[in-house]
Amino acid sequence: MSTTETKNIAGRPFHIMVKPIGPVCNLDCTYCFYLEKSKLFGDQHSPRIADDVLESFIQQYIAAHRGAPELNFAWQGGEPTLMGAEFFRKVVALQKKYANGLRITNAFQTNATLLNDEWCAFLAANEFLVGVSIDGPREMHDAYRLDKRGQSTFDAVCAAVARLRKHGAQFNTLTVVNRVNSQHPLKVYRFLKELGSTFHQFIPIVERVANPQAAQLGLPLATPPGLSAPGEQAAVTDWSVRAEDYGRFLIAIFDEWVRHDVGRIFVQLFDATLAAWVGHGSTLCIYAEECGNALILEHNGDIYACDHFVYPHYKLGNLRDQPLTAMTWSAQQQKFGCDKKTLLPRYCRACEFLFACNGECPKHRFLHTPAGEPGLSYLCTGLKRFFAHVAPKMDAMARLMQAGRPAAEIMGRK
Repeated sequence: MSTTETKNIAGRPFHIMVKPIGPVCNLDCTYCFYLEKSKLFGDQHSPRIADDVLESFIQQYIAAHRGAPELNFAWQGGEPTLMGAEFFRKVVALQKKYANGLRITNAFQTNATLLNDEWCAFLAANEFLVGVSIDGPREMHDAYRLDKRGQSTFDAVCAAVARLRKHGAQFNTLTVVNRVNSQHPLKVYRFLKELGSTFHQFIPIVERVANPQAAQLGLPLATPPGLSAPGEQAAVTDWSVRAEDYGRFLIAIFDEWVRHDVGRIFVQLFDATLAAWVGHGSTLCIYAEECGNALILEHNGDIYACDHFVYPHYKLGNLRDQPLTAMTWSAQQQKFGCDKKTLLPRYCRACEFLFACNGECPKHRFLHTPAGEPGLSYLCTGLKRFFAHVAPKMDAMARLMQAGRPAAEIMGRK
């Protein structure tokens, strides 16, 4: 890419999720798709992002978003708290150094087991939005989220949430919807409310066991559909949520939410669905018409196309060798983003809910349509059931909003 091309695209918005400690984590969650990524980075037992990579990233990321109202940095892992609070003090100092008036926010996703008072005070004082991973009540959370010794993590997470609230830190909850908790939607939802969470993210876990290409990389989970051989089959793991169960899970929670909690509890998927219903398009990349604007920075400076596509085929380059914007808006990445739309099967293009779903995440599009065309999402049947069920209420809320009235008025209607 030429210097001129880089300048022309540098002002376009994009989002980077940073993994400063790579895939290293103090837990051993059964369904984690990222623990295995250590195979891609050699024998590093304690990888950490180097100071020069960190500063270069912060400087370039801010420079690429000059003129934006604000810029969000997202930190994940692995487990980012393993970097220590001092590392994030350095992050905040570098952000201030290069901000030049730009408002900067930080999001921080964590298993929360290491969040002591020092951490919580720091996160609150610096206005980090903390995403706490918790899968529901004890028996559901501990079904898959155990530590390296196979011990429960539930009490540690709940104690951390109490500390976050004590210090006034902003937090939301990230709940992986899996084979176990998908059977108990209202127990999960009501538990999260009792915990004090007002912002809920429900993330369906869908993983498959390794096919030969993944096995060659030493990765036990299957590669995404784009890397699979034609006609190749890979079995879905027994911890993955079933599509129909995912649909029922969402419907049960939606029915309770729409009767009692609109405007008080914010469920990411419901908000994204309503945005699509009023014609604003999806606020979530998985339901957007195209993707490719949410990339990954690994601890060693490597940039990948997406969190779910950290494979050599989707590596865009390294921050030490290429400008951030050149990789982000490279022809390779633009094709990755456009493929979501251009490879959509006819079955999806004809679906009445295309505007809300857009074929869902490319990672999950490994089924065939009834006509035998590849590229159908594994979650299709559940999502179609969900969208069909919520359509009347979404229509009503959309009319309220278009009339300049709050969507919460839906709660007073039968």
